[in-house]
Amino acid sequence: MHEDKFPGNKFLPYLLIAPSIAVIFIFLIGPFGQSIYESFFFSTPFGTKTIFVGLRNYIRLFSSPDYLNSIVVTFKFSAFVIIVGLSISLAIAQLLNQKIRGVGFYQVALIWTYALSPTIAGVIWASMFAPATGLIPYIVSKLYDGYKLNWMTNGQLALLVVAAAATWKMLGYNIIFFLAGLQNVPGEFLEAAQIDGASSWKAFWRITFPMLSPTTSFLLFVNMLYAFFQVFGLIDIMTHGGPGNATELLVYKLYRDGFIHLNTGYASAQSFVIFFVISIVAIIQLRIVTRRAIYFR
Repeated sequence: MHEDKFPGNKFLPYLLIAPSIAVIFIFLIGPFGQSIYESFFFSTPFGTKTIFVGLRNYIRLFSSPDYLNSIVVTFKFSAFVIIVGLSISLAIAQLLNQKIRGVGFYQVALIWTYALSPTIAGVIWASMFAPATGLIPYIVSKLYDGYKLNWMTNGQLALLVVAAAATWKMLGYNIIFFLAGLQNVPGEFLEAAQIDGASSWKAFWRITFPMLSPTTSFLLFVNMLYAFFQVFGLIDIMTHGGPGNATELLVYKLYRDGFIHLNTGYASAQSFVIFFVISIVAIIQLRIVTRRAIYFR
């Protein structure tokens, strides 16, 4: 077979990947490097004056009670979204995996929560819990003899409502992946367990759930990223980080300091801390989960 000796061919692979590399540098590595650089400076509003301050922005971060509170709130919020969200999603996926009438309709209906934008989801939940006109306060007042539920004046309750809204929005995504994993569990394993006298509950925890470990590890990572980065719209619509700073997650505090207070150096330091924290948590999670993951063909 004749081999093309055209000397330009050796550069063809590099030319093909050049656009992708350019996009990565322009939109990912470049802004990330600039953010790290700016974290060592203090800039006046609109960038009229820039002063090198070294690590002062980072020292200020970890000596700020407000920032430390945001870290605690973020981890509480993330734990709720991940644990409660994945547990409910797995239970619903297990039900949908049974042979019931209308299962196709339920599968389609459940995905729409994920298709909603965070803004629309926030409006729906804020309307449901509106103190004067919301459905939930109305039901509570009827059940508890006129008790008025005002979640906007209770920090812990506000965080719970926002976390529930974020969990609800992610349910459809989680259910679809869990359902796909359940449908790929070999039926002969479950049949063998039934023959051996294992209950449905024991078969699920000893066979089905371990075989879902690749799906579970993937969803753990995705939900963690979602809880850290993709709930800004919900918080902005529902609470604006309040009451007080009870729902001020790290991503919302970064927005406030960077875009409202125009302290870009301080906000840049926060962005690097968020990146560092999420990287460490992701590495630990992937090492633990993938070590115990069960893959099958």
